[in-house]
Amino acid sequence: MSLMTNDTTALESDVRSYSRSWPAVFDRAKGAEMFTEDGQAYLDFFAGAGSLNYGHNNPLMKKVLLDYISDDRVVHSLDMLTTARNEFLTTFTEQILRPRGLDHRVMFPGPGGTNAVEAALKLARKITGREAIVNFTNAFHGMTLGALSVTGNSMKRGGAGIPLVHATPMPYDDYFDGDVADFMYLERLLEDAGSGLNEPAAVIVETVQGEGGINSARAEWLRTLAELCKKHGILLIVDDIQMGCGRTGGFFSFEEAGIVPDIITLSKSISGYGLPLALTLVRPEYDVFEPGEHNGTFRGFAPAFVTASESIRQYWSDDELEKSTKAKGLIIEGAFNALVAQYPDAGLISKGRGLARGLQFGEAANAGAVAKEAFNRGLLIETSGPNDEVIKLLPPLTLTEDELNRGLDIIRDSVAAVLAG
Repeated sequence: MSLMTNDTTALESDVRSYSRSWPAVFDRAKGAEMFTEDGQAYLDFFAGAGSLNYGHNNPLMKKVLLDYISDDRVVHSLDMLTTARNEFLTTFTEQILRPRGLDHRVMFPGPGGTNAVEAALKLARKITGREAIVNFTNAFHGMTLGALSVTGNSMKRGGAGIPLVHATPMPYDDYFDGDVADFMYLERLLEDAGSGLNEPAAVIVETVQGEGGINSARAEWLRTLAELCKKHGILLIVDDIQMGCGRTGGFFSFEEAGIVPDIITLSKSISGYGLPLALTLVRPEYDVFEPGEHNGTFRGFAPAFVTASESIRQYWSDDELEKSTKAKGLIIEGAFNALVAQYPDAGLISKGRGLARGLQFGEAANAGAVAKEAFNRGLLIETSGPNDEVIKLLPPLTLTEDELNRGLDIIRDSVAAVLAG
């Protein structure tokens, strides 16, 4: 193991987190592997928390990025028109939106996912004239105050320092262990003049809750939610920041349910290379911000436009990546189901869709112990869920089957070490 040979931790804020879980100094990365400064390789099933769906330093995107920079092309331009911006808008619209029957306009709200969520919430309130947002248990939407108000995690919410208001949490799918009354409760509140529920501007939802514990909503549940929103004049926002760009199979994670959100947020893997880029996609009739009413210095980073366009051309001109992602996801599902059967008293539950997968432990501490064992064996995985009770897998979609099986072997060995110990 390569521990921190150049220890700068005393120079950095104590808010840092991943460097505590993985005490190594990483220097290089390629595909599904990261390398420490002394050359030790680690399989990366974290992938920048889903920001590297196409792997580290993907050679296809690296080439266009280096060519773009070496030719003195525009890097920063606020929201001025550039060839890189025009190319991305055309490529994204023609190859992603239109083939899926989507007519959304593209807004660049800032560099990160929380910027995309803030813009979506602000826009929904402007459109409807209402303040309240319905969110869901165990949701995660970002760390700025608006996004944090619709996030469920109490530790993250506690860092705000002020009351987080104008949000109403509702039960996510299967919150009541399969009880079908989830929406009966919400609909009754919406229709009862005595319920005290402020009429919502929007509902914001993740189709798979990544930080919340790899909780996957059924397609039927999502369709019912969309119908309920339409019936009551509530905007539907799908937060696809972590699960979009192919993570669950299709480019958008809601495609399987056949719904059309009013607003969609994207970030993380949209640049294709781990560069900062975020989008808020808006149906044309809801594109009501005045020029400059929502702006920022980094409203579209030109090098990210270039790599984003190339990632779409390379991976979304056919359905090969989608089929591969689903097939690899089934391999993980099979391996996790085998662990569930092997350890019947450990409270294990296999979760997820596509290449967003989780293994939940009955005793939360075991998940962290397995992640630590995996690191010691050369694999990077993180934990998620309200009590960090789930080991969470977000490997690059482009990893080989051999890399996938090597990682699963490490997980099997790590689980055995913890549960047999």
